[in-house]
Formats: sequence, C-alpha cells, structure tokens
Amino acid sequence: MAQFFVAHVITELAWSRPYSWAGNNISDLGNAHCAMQSEPEPRYICSPEHGLMNASFIALGTLLAVGVFFTGAVWRRGARALVARWLLACAGLGFVLAGLAPADVHENLHVLGALLIMAMGNLGLVLTGACLADDVLGPPRWATCLLGITAIAAFGLFLSHRYLGLGMGGMERLAAFPLLIWALTAGVRGLLHQSTRVQALRGRHGARAARS
Repeated sequence: MAQFFVAHVITELAWSRPYSWAGNNISDLGNAHCAMQSEPEPRYICSPEHGLMNASFIALGTLLAVGVFFTGAVWRRGARALVARWLLACAGLGFVLAGLAPADVHENLHVLGALLIMAMGNLGLVLTGACLADDVLGPPRWATCLLGITAIAAFGLFLSHRYLGLGMGGMERLAAFPLLIWALTAGVRGLLHQSTRVQALRGRHGARAARS
C-alpha cells in the first residue's frame, strides 16, 4: 500500500502546472492525455507520469485482493466475514480497473472501478469491524467501523458535490483513503504479529535444544 502514496507524490510532482489535492481528482494523475476537463469541476489535466500512477493502481488492487484472501487468521469464521472479504476484494478489483482504464480513455470502466472502491470497498470496511478475529482488541474494531462510516459519508457528499470546504479532490480522498489507511495498518500489524510468532517459535526450539 505504501507504494501507492510514493507513486502519488512522484506523479503529482511531474506536473508542469501544480497538482492540487483539493482541486484535482486522484484519477487525474492517471489520465493519458493533456486536456481541459469540465466535470465534475473545470480543471486542466496533464500528467506526464500517468503510466507510473496507473501501474500503481493495478499493483495496489492486486495486493489488496490477494491480501484479503491470504489473511485467514485475521478473520472470524462465518458468512458475514466472507462477505466482508469479498467486498474488500471488489475494491481491489476497482483499483485494477482504474489503472487499466484511465478516466479519459475508458470512462465507464473507470467509473465502475471507482464505485467498487468507494461503495463496495467502504461497505466492506464497515462490516470488517465486526468480523475481525477474537484476538483483535476493541479499539481496532471500532476504528475500522469508524473509517468505513466516514468514507461512506464522504462518498455521498462527493457525489452530491458538497465538498465542505475540502474541495472536490479533498472530499474524494476522504472517501478513498480510509480503506488504504486501514489496509496499510492491517498489513503492518500482520507483519509484526508474524515476527512475534517466529521469535516465540525460535525461543521454544532453543529451550528444547538446551534441555536435550
């Protein structure tokens, strides 16, 4: 997930006209052509490093979808957890579509990708809060639900063109970034948990070797 934010910064810095987190969509970074755009807000788009951004979208979506299905220990058993995981995997598919179909090349597919991310993905994030394994403490559960609810509310405001002073791009980020923040946090937590387990196993093997 971290690669997405790195690619985001590199791509926006390549713009000859300053890129704005408030005035530009995330998708503007992946547009293949330089042109004036009128919807949803007038702005000139020219992203020289659009290939890097689209590759980042594809990598992000692939890693998200694969990660959801290879983290079984993080989830409770049951149909609700399976639904949550499928919704998050749909968000991964959405990022892949966004990368394969830039907004100025295949608009309909790109819009479908955005809907998968900010509608189904955020719904899955809300559901995830109630589907994490029992060893996940209360605060991470509540934080996950809160991130999802915030993102869904922001998505509704974005669609209604109510930006609350954040700008079009700012509201879109409030709708899209909570899922990425959660995925990055979950990934770091998983790595730390795995490292702790490996150290514990080594400690047990060392103790057995010492006794023998």
